[in-house]
Amino acid sequence: MSSEDGKRGGGAAGDAEPEQLALVREAVRKAKVPRAKPRTWRGAALAKELPVARVLVDKGVLHLDRYFDYAVPEELDAVAQPGVRVRVRFGAGGRNVREGRREGGSLIDGFLVERVAESDYAGPLAALAQVVSPEPVLGPELLGLARAVADRYAGSLADVLQLAVPPRHARAEAVEMGGPAQPPVAPEPGSWLRYGRGEDFLRALAGGGAPRAVWTALPGPEWAEEIARAVRATLASGRGALVVVPAGRPAARVDEALRESLGEGRHALLTADAGQERRYREWLAVQRGAVRAVVGTRAAMFAPVRDLGLVVIWDDGDAGHSDDNAPFPHVREVLELRASREKCGFLLGSWSCTVEAAQLVESGWAAPIVAGREQVRAVAPLVRTVGDGELARDEAARAARLPSLAWQVARDGLRDGPVLVQVPRRGYVPRMACARCREPARCRHCAGPLEAQDGAGALVCGWCGREEPGWHCPECGGYRLRAQVVGARRTAEELGRAFPAVPVRTSGREHVLDTVPGTPALVVSTPGAEPVAEGGYAAALLLDGWAMLGRPDLRAGEDALRRWIGAAALVRNQGDRGTVVVVAEPTLRPVQALVRWDPVGHAVRELAERAELGFPPVSRMAAVSGTAQAVVDFLGAVELPPDAEVLGPVPMAGPVPGPGAGRVPGAGSAADAGRARRAGALSAGEQWERALIRVPPGSGAALAGALKSAQAARMARGVSEVARVRIRVDPSDIG
Repeated sequence: MSSEDGKRGGGAAGDAEPEQLALVREAVRKAKVPRAKPRTWRGAALAKELPVARVLVDKGVLHLDRYFDYAVPEELDAVAQPGVRVRVRFGAGGRNVREGRREGGSLIDGFLVERVAESDYAGPLAALAQVVSPEPVLGPELLGLARAVADRYAGSLADVLQLAVPPRHARAEAVEMGGPAQPPVAPEPGSWLRYGRGEDFLRALAGGGAPRAVWTALPGPEWAEEIARAVRATLASGRGALVVVPAGRPAARVDEALRESLGEGRHALLTADAGQERRYREWLAVQRGAVRAVVGTRAAMFAPVRDLGLVVIWDDGDAGHSDDNAPFPHVREVLELRASREKCGFLLGSWSCTVEAAQLVESGWAAPIVAGREQVRAVAPLVRTVGDGELARDEAARAARLPSLAWQVARDGLRDGPVLVQVPRRGYVPRMACARCREPARCRHCAGPLEAQDGAGALVCGWCGREEPGWHCPECGGYRLRAQVVGARRTAEELGRAFPAVPVRTSGREHVLDTVPGTPALVVSTPGAEPVAEGGYAAALLLDGWAMLGRPDLRAGEDALRRWIGAAALVRNQGDRGTVVVVAEPTLRPVQALVRWDPVGHAVRELAERAELGFPPVSRMAAVSGTAQAVVDFLGAVELPPDAEVLGPVPMAGPVPGPGAGRVPGAGSAADAGRARRAGALSAGEQWERALIRVPPGSGAALAGALKSAQAARMARGVSEVARVRIRVDPSDIG
């Protein structure tokens, strides 16, 4: 053994450790050094040109909704370009200044908006801590759009950019992307010839024009192909196109139609289901100009498409188009802003028609694209109704789930193919009502709704969990009960017993089917989860229509008609014996509109009534919610426009508008006890109130500005969480 070996083996490890540490230091020195570590850059030289960076910090609070100036170190000069993500130190006190630099504060993310020569701030500036990535993800167009959306909805720019710019993924940024493909040849009109102005619309897009249209699509699966033709016509003019749909299933259908029309790699798919890396890679392909066609769900409304020539929204009445995060923008309004700002075409399509869509046509902002009545009758199914009179005389309806007419239509339809059964709610447990007068059955202790759980005989309160033996109706004295709304699982069980030789499939929240075969089967679905049947459904049964029409909501009739038409559009046409049965009073306006297949006429009449009453969308409205004292204090402090009208405040009877859903006190079931309270939800014993503020057309911007200023002033004073209020401009649900 040598002397060196003896030293190592003899325990002289102290001599070996410096040698090992030296090797580690050498390896670290030779390794690639990060471009910029989060640091204060004490004593570092500043950039010689444009040494000041204006940064939007990621603080979603209104009183900080502005740009902050930071010094640009010389080492970051090349990568600190407008649009990149940066990290800065925020919140350092004015006393913590060394060598003319502000230091300290916590690290926070942000976007570098611009570089300037001098700062408007006279004091010392902190330096940029780090350029997270040299990828410019915030261009001028996206920044301007985000600012316009924030101003419209009385929100902060940082909150909008959280919705607009997806989270970074380093591996996606490393992918090399080529330039855009050559423009395709303009498509033939195809099925657009079925509509009066369809061919003219495509011709205008292919010629570089910017037409605006509200399109009432005919029933059937052709809508995705028709959108793909409009996108291809836009690409043929050398411009880009953006399509936003409410959910992943319709996004997949448009994605397939675009792939067949354009070929592989010619468009991007932006959905949350794709995963962070793939979604960011697709988004970068759009931002870099590698692709100019995009289809996606809600967040895709901000996709930075180059040379935008067309924006498309499908089914604008779907709740999936309204964002649940502050400042709660709606896809339709954002795409309207984009069409106006970028001078591009606009297409709002749906099988139905919302009141907002009718207003766009009424105001002349968009032109209608509809088919003639003969064409509608040729492709629409036969619609039959079952009202209260028929139900009262129908012995089968009292004892079974289906009225006699619905049972007969289902039996006949099952000879030729699948039959769709739409149920207004998912699950199993029904809420009960008096079989004689339909008065809701309520708990004697807390007035909560009584439920029959899993077919058991005992009634249980849905709020306090108490059993209710020996119930009788306080209105008519009756003691027999009926289900108010039977869930999808319970309906599937009852139909399985009624048609024992027929397979029963369910599609709902837990398990949504995309397609079903064209063989005979019963398909029980909740609204919006209806799968597409190969060759179309032979029949459809729309059950418990009164449950959707009876909701205490301004949009109850419009939403019910939209959901009915969405299901009926999947049924074969009348010539192929396609039949739809809706269980609802036939004299009601939405039911009549379904029978005539006239959603536009229904929307026009609804718009006229709302104009008389001063309801949205004719007027602009904002909801202010919070504890009773907080709402009163806020209304006393805000400087509303002179023509503003305050309605309320009144106690809230629904979810809290904000991040997370809340319930009114006592509205939680026994199973909810002990669960963590979601952000924005009501705490135990807390009662919220809501006030509605209404202004006439032309004062919406003034209302949003006043609300934003008042909220920013309160937050700057540091009001407590209990005293805060939540603001939602143009709420989708106003009761």
